[in-house]
Amino acid sequence: MTRGSVAPTERSGSARLPVADGPTVVARLGTLMRGRRRDLVVVAIVLAVGAALGLVAPWGFGRIVDLPAREGGDVGDVLALGTVMCVAAIGGAALTGLGVALSAKFFETLLARIREAMVTASLRLPQSRVEEAGAGDLVSRATDDVSVVSAAIARAVPALSRSVFAVVLTAVGMLALDWRFGVVILVVLPVHIAAVRMYMRTAPPVYTAERAAMADRAHHVLGAIRGLPSVRAFGLADVLGQRIALGSWGVVRWTMRARIVQNRFFGRINLAEFLGMATIVVVGFLLVGADLTTVGATTTAMLLFLRLFDPIGALLMVIDDVQSAIASLGRIVGVIDLADGAETDTDAPSTVDIPTVDAQIAGLGELTVSGLSFGYDRGGRVLHDISLRVAAGEHVAVVGSSGAGKTTLASLVAGILSPAAGDVRLDGRPIPDTPDGGSGERPALITQDVHVFAGRIADDLRMAAPDADDARLREALRAVGASEWVNTLSDGVDTVVGAGGMVLTPMRSQQLALARLILLDPSMVVLDEATADADSADADVLEAAADAALAGRSALIVAHRLSQAARADRVLVLERGAIVEQGTHAELVAAGGRYARLWQAWTRHRGGDEPGVTAVPGTPRSS
Repeated sequence: MTRGSVAPTERSGSARLPVADGPTVVARLGTLMRGRRRDLVVVAIVLAVGAALGLVAPWGFGRIVDLPAREGGDVGDVLALGTVMCVAAIGGAALTGLGVALSAKFFETLLARIREAMVTASLRLPQSRVEEAGAGDLVSRATDDVSVVSAAIARAVPALSRSVFAVVLTAVGMLALDWRFGVVILVVLPVHIAAVRMYMRTAPPVYTAERAAMADRAHHVLGAIRGLPSVRAFGLADVLGQRIALGSWGVVRWTMRARIVQNRFFGRINLAEFLGMATIVVVGFLLVGADLTTVGATTTAMLLFLRLFDPIGALLMVIDDVQSAIASLGRIVGVIDLADGAETDTDAPSTVDIPTVDAQIAGLGELTVSGLSFGYDRGGRVLHDISLRVAAGEHVAVVGSSGAGKTTLASLVAGILSPAAGDVRLDGRPIPDTPDGGSGERPALITQDVHVFAGRIADDLRMAAPDADDARLREALRAVGASEWVNTLSDGVDTVVGAGGMVLTPMRSQQLALARLILLDPSMVVLDEATADADSADADVLEAAADAALAGRSALIVAHRLSQAARADRVLVLERGAIVEQGTHAELVAAGGRYARLWQAWTRHRGGDEPGVTAVPGTPRSS
């Protein structure tokens, strides 16, 4: 049971979730790093000192090369220089290792905050927006994109931590030897800049397209898995297989394009390395020949340049991961900002959001729907000027033919969809269309597609009431008739269910959802064909469980079985998006209208033996 979950609808295909631009991503990361920037400064200092110590070895080798040309040089000088180089190497390795560990801790903490923000944002998004974009898009961002960022941090952070400071300080060291060695930088830097600029210009769109292709593939795969019984029943395996294959080949095409861009990039980098080495040899030859520097200094310059190969190579090897991570961060931050925007819109002050004094009494559960109209993007209106009232504690059933708009009405009342016109109020307050939007309570919604949370049964139930003790959990299970089968389990409420645990039948899953409803204790409940999946043997059990869960609460019930309508206080007949009849079950049967014909056909089909219902007009439940 969730406060707002409807069956997935077909994706519109033109309303993907947004992708944040670079400045927005940087601003969001700055927000997530708040309170940890001092740690980043400490990391930078440790890595800078470690990189500086790494320059001692090339300097020492250069001095050793020059010793034979100097008067007074002996083995003692070599040993002294060797000792200094060893100490510096050990110190540099230790500080670099410490810096990498600190940077990993910093960025893993940042990644944890990104994950938390992504999950929180996903839960705050309006369900209608998620369905409009397609579940695959959101799932891909929450799984694939977060995994890409996580992998980039694992691979790129150590490389970046070591390499950035090593490259900068090595370049400074070469200039300190002789400013004319700076010619190497003038030769190599333009090639590197050109290579990186070409890569930055071509790579991001390719990686973004690759991520989008993965989202499309995930959408098709999820659709096939969720609808597996229908796929098998209607022989749609080949059709869906072709769609998944097309989506997979789309991923392959964009992945190959990414590899081509990458290979061109590394070819340009190899050219830069060759030009750099050749330049040092030429400059060193000229300077030594003119007696402007020593062979040892030239050796040091060459060693420093060779020392750049590893950090530059490491930087360039992870730039691919960084680009993928940047593209994924844009998709993740796009979801976070969209959720923040939805929350801001919903929290906007309203001059009419003033409940009456009576409505301020918490938990009355009085629902008022006024002039409600709604239409999906690619079609006309499916609901037309719906007005209704559910009194506190009243149970109202909604019946009608398939496509009449029953589920749409339930989604609007539950705050899943936003109306095109009119409004929905609970106890005088507008119902928010996001889980955290607005101050009003949202009705609890249970559909026929309930979710079993992975974990212990007790944990599943405590999703609705985290502070509930075991006695309260057992009471909720007893109320919905689930305690009998739960008590037969060896671990009782500690039995693991869901993914990786015990697989529950649809009836038992629905009983857990109804138990969560009791623990949540809302004043208003929407049941959207919540017992539709039950077979005739389980129908009476689930309907009794639903009655127990709804006791003392207001309820709008989309009735799959007319036995539910017969027990309701009032029945609404919905056809083509409009209420065509309303009244008690007995009144509507006696009127001989649309509901009477539905009832007659239903009882004839059931042979009058549906649990809890006779073939003659029934009476409303007692309040």
